Parts: sequence; C-alpha cells; structure tokens
Amino acid sequence: MNKAILMGRLTRDPDVHWTQGQDQKCIARYTLAVDRRFKQEGGASADFISCVAFGHQAEFAEKYLRKGIKIAITGRIQTGSYTNRDGQKVYTTDIVIEEQEFAESKVAGQTTQQNPAPMAREDGFMEIPDGLEEELPFS
Repeated sequence: MNKAILMGRLTRDPDVHWTQGQDQKCIARYTLAVDRRFKQEGGASADFISCVAFGHQAEFAEKYLRKGIKIAITGRIQTGSYTNRDGQKVYTTDIVIEEQEFAESKVAGQTTQQNPAPMAREDGFMEIPDGLEEELPFS
C-alpha cells in the first residue's frame, strides 16, 4: 500500500499550469513544510515535501491555496528521474495529491501569519511576553 498523510504549511503559492490540446488538464505543484515531531540539536525542524495535484484537486489548489496556509493532504508517493541539461541524472520524489483540506480556520491562519506564537524554550515552556504578568489571573 502506498499512502501518505501529511499536514503542514505551503512554502509558496501553488505553481499552476494547464496541459495543451483538446482535453486540457490542470496541474498544480507546491511545497509543504511539515514540522518534525522530534528535533535534533542543530538539525532541521521541518521537512519540505514536493506535492503535485491534477485535475479538480489542482483547480482547488489554484483557487484556494496560498503561501502560509495550513493544510492536510493524503496521496501516494511517486518517484521518478530525468537527465538535466548537464547530463546528470536527477531523482525526484513527489506526493501525488488524492485529497487536500484546510487544517485551520481562515482567521487562525491570518493570526498565525501576522502574530506568530511565542517560541518554546529548550525545556518545552513558552516565554511569557513582557508586561503580560499583570493580566494573568494567577501570580
């Protein structure tokens, strides 16, 4: 069984193209930044997964998906290769989208983009912003 389920944020707006000919098909490509659950010191905190959608899924991506939006996707892993202009063989791995849906409300996405959440410290607790102590119900 080849099934991938991911949740993350778009790193850029989808790149959308239409095929040529009588039966035009929509193709959308985007990259999904998926946070890693466990982070090694000095290591990456996210994986950047290349995704491709066809037909109605691609049209949905063109119409509704934008950079920074958090989505959940299901699809299948597809590998391939091609020879670049320099004659070197390049290997690719993509998630071919079967389903995609929003993973947060529009308001939450706007809040996240405008006012990012405070970063967690190494001990797992968040820093309390200056001046907030007076507003807390406990002290």
